[in-house]
Amino acid sequence: MQKLLAAALLSGAAFGANAAEDFPNRTLSLVVPNPPGGLVDTSARIVAEPLAAALGKPVVVENKDGGSGNIAYQYVARAKPDGYTLLVSYSAYHVGNPNLTAKLPWAPKDFVPVGLVTVSSNVIAVHPSIKATNITEFVAEVKSSPGRFNYASQGVGSLSHLGTEVFKQQTGAAMFHVPYRGSGAAIQDVLAGNVQVFITTPPSVMGHVQTGKLKALAVTSPKRHPMLPDVPTTAEAGLPEYQLESWVALFAPAGTPQPVIDKLAASVEAALKQPATVQRAQAAGIEARFEGPEALNQRVATELAYWQRTVAAAGITAD
Repeated sequence: MQKLLAAALLSGAAFGANAAEDFPNRTLSLVVPNPPGGLVDTSARIVAEPLAAALGKPVVVENKDGGSGNIAYQYVARAKPDGYTLLVSYSAYHVGNPNLTAKLPWAPKDFVPVGLVTVSSNVIAVHPSIKATNITEFVAEVKSSPGRFNYASQGVGSLSHLGTEVFKQQTGAAMFHVPYRGSGAAIQDVLAGNVQVFITTPPSVMGHVQTGKLKALAVTSPKRHPMLPDVPTTAEAGLPEYQLESWVALFAPAGTPQPVIDKLAASVEAALKQPATVQRAQAAGIEARFEGPEALNQRVATELAYWQRTVAAAGITAD
C-alpha cells in the first residue's frame, strides 16, 4: 500500500514538472468578468500582449460579463486546471460577492493566485448639474433633497456599489442605487444626467473630468492622482477614513500544477516590469503593480474578512 502511495505521489510530481516544462504549447485565455472598457478589461488588455511575449504563445482576452461577475468566475472555476484558462479577477467580485450572496456558483477556494496586475484609486464623480464643488457641499446638497439623488454602479457587488454604500454610511448621504452591466453603460447615464453620482476607477471617468463633462470631487487614495492633480484626496476633502482601492489580478483554477503557477507568475512579473506596460497603465490612469501568489493570497484573506465586517455593518445585500 505504501509503495502504491509513494508511486502515486511521484507520478503527480512528475506530471506537475512535465506540465511546466511543456507549458505553454498553445494559446492562453484571459477571461474578463466585465464588458469591454473600464478597469478590469483595460487591465487585461494591458497585460495580455507583454505576457504573450514573455510566454512565447498568444494570449487572448475573452469578455464573459453578466451576473455580477459570476458567469466568468463559474466558467473559470470549472475549466481544466492546466494554466490555459485564467481569470482576470476584480477585487469587489472576488472578496465582495462571497459576502453578499449566500449561494454563489463558485467560492474563493476554487481559484489559486497567479499575481496582482493593477491597482487603482477611485474617483467620486458627479454630473455638472450638481452645484457642490467639494465633498462637504455635496453631502449637504444630498441631505437637502431627499430622494433626488441616484448613484450608478458597475453592478451589484462591484466596488462602485460597495464603496458608495460605505460612503453613504459614513456621511449619512442617502442615494438610490442604480446598477448597470459594467462601467460603459453606467457612464453614459451619468453623462446624460439620468444618474448623478458615480464612484469608480479613473479609466471610466478621467477623460470626461478633464473635458469638464463631469466633476471630480475627490480621489479615494492617500495621494492625489497624477492624471487628476487638481482633484483633492478624500482626506484633504475632510473624509480621511474613506479610502477605496480597486485591484485586478490573475487566478487559475484550483488544482493547477504549482510549476505552471510559478511559470505564469514569473511571466506576469516580467510583463509588468516592461516600460511600455508601465506607461500604458499610467496613461489609462491605473498602476501596474505585481504581487506574487503568496502576497496575493494574503491580500484576498485580509479583504474577505474586511468586507465581511463592512457588508454586515452597512446591511448591504445583493439587491
